[in-house]
Amino acid sequence: MADARKGRAGALAGTGHLVRLALRRERGIAPWWILLIVALALALVSYVNRAMGTYELKLTYVELATRNVFLRALGGGLIEPRLEVIATWRSGGFLYVASALAALMSVVRHTRREEDEGRAELVRSGMVSRHAPLTAALLVAGGISLAGGVLTGAVLVGLGFELVGTVAYGAAITVAGWVFGAVAAVAAQLARSARTATAISLAALGAAYVMRYAGDATGQYWLKALSPIGWSHLVRAYQDERWWLLGVSVLVSVVLYAVAYRLLDRRDLGEGLLPERLGRESAPELRGPISLAWRLHRALLAKWAAGVACFAAAGAGLSPLAQDLLSRPSLVVRSITSLLGVSDTSTALGAYSWYLILIIAYAVALYPVLMTLRLRSEETSGRAETVQSTPITRLRWAAGHLVVTGLGTAALMAVAGLVFGALYSLLVGDLARDLPRFLVGALSAVPAAWCVGAVCALAYGLLPRASVAISWIVWLLTAGLGKVVSPLYGLWHGTPLEPFHYIPNPMLGTPFDLRPALTLTALTALLVGGALAALRRRDFG
Repeated sequence: MADARKGRAGALAGTGHLVRLALRRERGIAPWWILLIVALALALVSYVNRAMGTYELKLTYVELATRNVFLRALGGGLIEPRLEVIATWRSGGFLYVASALAALMSVVRHTRREEDEGRAELVRSGMVSRHAPLTAALLVAGGISLAGGVLTGAVLVGLGFELVGTVAYGAAITVAGWVFGAVAAVAAQLARSARTATAISLAALGAAYVMRYAGDATGQYWLKALSPIGWSHLVRAYQDERWWLLGVSVLVSVVLYAVAYRLLDRRDLGEGLLPERLGRESAPELRGPISLAWRLHRALLAKWAAGVACFAAAGAGLSPLAQDLLSRPSLVVRSITSLLGVSDTSTALGAYSWYLILIIAYAVALYPVLMTLRLRSEETSGRAETVQSTPITRLRWAAGHLVVTGLGTAALMAVAGLVFGALYSLLVGDLARDLPRFLVGALSAVPAAWCVGAVCALAYGLLPRASVAISWIVWLLTAGLGKVVSPLYGLWHGTPLEPFHYIPNPMLGTPFDLRPALTLTALTALLVGGALAALRRRDFG
């Protein structure tokens, strides 16, 4: 028995030190994820209190949400005219998704990315067991999800919510993170790079959310029962609290942990179990920095384009339902038209369509942020320095990436406008009139997305060590202060602190104003010029 205990201790040697190291590295990232989860829960409670302050308004909203497929699928599950039920239902599972995202990103960051950058090999040269890095990553990621669930529950109890339902809700948030932390642990063993492991994990999370949404939209609830995100919804906090579904999430997490450890024992350090697609031996088209950047970015751009097209198609597909809903005057419809910024229902459908395109635009604004962060990744990994041993200079290398990023951002919004406009025209509009209108409307948001990426590029040029944190903060503030999220805390038309605030709604039939787009484009050029100048003056690598 003593030998068995010694063997188990040896298998986890160094785990404590790696946990402390991971916590130190997470101190600038994890608190923001936890704050996002708690703040979103509070914002939804505040929104329900303001918009549905009486029982009659709550009952009207419940009846409307029950009849409307879009609202029913967005929230997920049954709804009751009570503050706690509407607030948690209205989140649409975004708190579960945020917990899952925080966990899977943390696991990949402390496992596969450490191997990619060579630090894992250095750590393993000390008194550290083979299983210690993965164990430390899972403990830290699980702790982040647990903190998000516990703090959210504590805040809601402080607001007067019942204890039992709040515990169930906090636990549902926590286990969603545990499941996808385990998914990321398996992906880190299968993939040969952090980028591929992240893509596998995000694909699994996206599939889980789509299955949950489709199950609620179509009434095929077996789809929801197969989704890990659906399991958290099915807990039904503040209603009948199905505790056993929490056990299902924990059991699946444990099974995936075991699979991850088994796969870890079957692969070499720095390798993955899935075969990597090898590049061609010669690539004559790589004649400059732009062609090099295009080759690096094109696969990810294609995945983004597919995701944007799917969301645009889903949004446009709801146009007949939205048209029917907005044609029936009610207190809820008046609240919706106020949110959309229109005074009557005749233009409300166009405003609704612009609102959905704006949601896509805020998401697409993340694309230039991620591409700018890739510059930092290329620099720290040493690949950029290798490229600069050729005639490609530092500025040409960075400019090539930024040009491809800008064109890719515009292409994504063009895809959104074309898909949304074509499907909208077929369902409720006219192709000759509406398709150009939607395309121009989607492209009008491109300068604002460019501006977000340009701020991140300037941070990369001036403060490379802090650029990752700054870039994420910039995007989160842009989305959090924007026209989509700010109504949750009473700012119905956004704030002037983010660039999308200045893009007018082109769907209302008013003359198109080029001045905001030109101003934002000029500001983007100025910020990018400053970024390149700062990059030229500072030490590289």
